[in-house]
Amino acid sequence: MSFKAGLVQLRSGTDEGQNLSAARALIREAAAKGADFITTPEITNLFEPDRKAMAAKLSPQGENISVRGFSELAKEIGRWLHIGSLALKSESGLALNRSLIFAPDGRIAASYDKVHLFDVDLPNGDKYRESEAYQGGKDAVVVDLPFCALGLAICYDVRFPALFNTLANAGANVLVAPAAFTVPTGQAHWHVLQRARAIETGSFMITAAQGGDHKNGRATYGHSLVVNPWGEVIAELPHDEPGVLLADIDVGEAAKARARIPALANARPFALKRLNAMAM
Repeated sequence: MSFKAGLVQLRSGTDEGQNLSAARALIREAAAKGADFITTPEITNLFEPDRKAMAAKLSPQGENISVRGFSELAKEIGRWLHIGSLALKSESGLALNRSLIFAPDGRIAASYDKVHLFDVDLPNGDKYRESEAYQGGKDAVVVDLPFCALGLAICYDVRFPALFNTLANAGANVLVAPAAFTVPTGQAHWHVLQRARAIETGSFMITAAQGGDHKNGRATYGHSLVVNPWGEVIAELPHDEPGVLLADIDVGEAAKARARIPALANARPFALKRLNAMAM
């Protein structure tokens, strides 16, 4: 089974309406170029680092203009549309960092809430506290599409191999980790993390990214990537500008990679021992 993936790289800002318009234009471009499956980055709809401003702009999924707009767009273009993530309002009042998959008829076919939240102090002085604003998810999600079994993750999730192994062991052969990587972490870790998750699981990694200097003062790395199950980068936008990346995906390559290196099948349970060598 094969399909053409279209990755949309964005530079989202603090105005949801403008972000929706920019994303819709590039999604239409990807569809016009033959993409069967189109994916966008993390926080496609609202890149607002000011917590109070973000809280004032959030809306529940059922009332959100981007959810409505992308539903209409999926139906218009007749494609499977994976919106990498949207900032939405939860019942608790905190934000949700939520992926949505729209079917070609416009209905919401699946959703996933980001499990791992990015709380870190970076050497350059930047501080991120996702847990102060976002409600973390609790469920791993695999979605059966006509052309693949898709495992869902978001950005910081990519640093947690157990999630990706869970998805692959549940049958996922294509994995997504839509992202808004910072420039320092992107330069250091972006390619190796994407390749590692692909190699460990024998899966495709298809990752759309935010890129460039955003109006909110933040900068993201870009470099949307497609990595095959052998760990090879088969497509990349080698910059941080908005754009579209296309890649032909032969899902059968996942089974071949897993047969060559059956790491998933060979995994065994084990116990941990800790020994004090100085007492021996």
